[in-house]
Amino acid sequence: MKKSDVTALESKLTYKRENAFDLMKSSEIEKAFDYCEGYKKFLDNAKTEREAVKTAVDLAQKNGYKAWQSEKKYKKGDKVYFVNRNKAVIFLKLGEDIEKGILIAAAHIDSPRLDLKPNPVYESESMSYLDTHYYGGIKKYQWVTLPLSMHGAVVKKNGETVEINIGEDENDPIFYITDLLPHLGAEQMKKSLAEGISGESLNILVGSIPLEHAEKSAVKLNTLKLIFDKYNITEEDFMSAEVSLVPAGKARDIGFDRSLICAYGHDDRVCAYPALTALMESKSDRTLLVCLTDKEEVGSMGNTGLNSSYLYDFMEEISVSLGANPRTVFRNSKCLSADVNAAYDPQFAEVYEKNNSSYINCGVVVTKYTGARGKSGSSEASAEFMAEIRKAFDENEVCWQMGELGKVDVGGGGTVAQYVANRNIDVVDIGVPVLSMHAPFEAVSKLDVYSTHKAISAFFERMI
Repeated sequence: MKKSDVTALESKLTYKRENAFDLMKSSEIEKAFDYCEGYKKFLDNAKTEREAVKTAVDLAQKNGYKAWQSEKKYKKGDKVYFVNRNKAVIFLKLGEDIEKGILIAAAHIDSPRLDLKPNPVYESESMSYLDTHYYGGIKKYQWVTLPLSMHGAVVKKNGETVEINIGEDENDPIFYITDLLPHLGAEQMKKSLAEGISGESLNILVGSIPLEHAEKSAVKLNTLKLIFDKYNITEEDFMSAEVSLVPAGKARDIGFDRSLICAYGHDDRVCAYPALTALMESKSDRTLLVCLTDKEEVGSMGNTGLNSSYLYDFMEEISVSLGANPRTVFRNSKCLSADVNAAYDPQFAEVYEKNNSSYINCGVVVTKYTGARGKSGSSEASAEFMAEIRKAFDENEVCWQMGELGKVDVGGGGTVAQYVANRNIDVVDIGVPVLSMHAPFEAVSKLDVYSTHKAISAFFERMI
């Protein structure tokens, strides 16, 4: 064969992962960078699931979405949202015949963090602290000596809700976890990374001034007084509170070329935002739904996680109200489980399998199955559904790639896909490749974020 024929044959028969900077025109790259400015603002305003719900609802309201009313009759073109306990939200745009199925994009808006314990305030050696219980999978040593901000809600016995947000404004104080100095840390540094910092040592330093004339626990009492003076809440009120410590500061660009974003909470708000914006922009005649859910980082448990029935109850209710058979609607529905994957990191190449990893700047990653070891905890998308996804993405010129979560038997992880699949809905995982996943600050590519927006848009517009 001629060399030119071999080259043509190779191009036809083999798959080659390509860099999005080589595939996108300069005008589209500029558009992607502009799109990510909106994403960074979303991140800055949405450091907890409660804040993410509020920020998402504000955006939806500006685009004509109104609160769901169960007694109201809805029709094609109506746009509604349903908030579940202030920590999860569903957005729905009604299209033609709902029995053709609903096109769903589901992402989670909770991220690893430090939650205050129910009785958190204590004093030790004239310093006051807040006791925490970490949430989700973290490397505990990464959370010490960082500037932390406090976010959350305290609900008093009379039903009043007090919102807390301290540490994001440059004039705010921040909070802090101490670590042992290296001069005295010889024994600590003999321990493994997992043992060097324990969960019970993730205590937040919050004060050191004693309350004048107090006879005991004077620093703790002064801390409680300051909290009461500002928020009118007492120590007991923390028993009915959801208050978290997260890294302080705004999302920032990385590198001389500003091609990457460093921020807290990319996992999984980096998929929530593209799902939301794709829905807001969609002109599809199909019925579309975006679910921003809670509790994925701890197994999707609880009544705001997708292992509960709130999404499926909502789908059933809207189906019945339109005279459709819910089982038919579920059977014909399709879902993108929009969640991140681990980007190949050459600094830790030993845990990745290069041919089946996702890479920074190669677009949105499609993950046919997740789970661990023998695909445990995975729903695995069918070959037929995978073919539909490939067709939709390619027709819309989406930069995309396939990827797994590291080497077989090295680790693994799960998403909400299995819970959606349990309702007889076709589902596949797609999302943004992330470096340093679950660290206080993670890194993503701007082109991958934008490609995820394009992918979900293609799903909404092009699926049969």
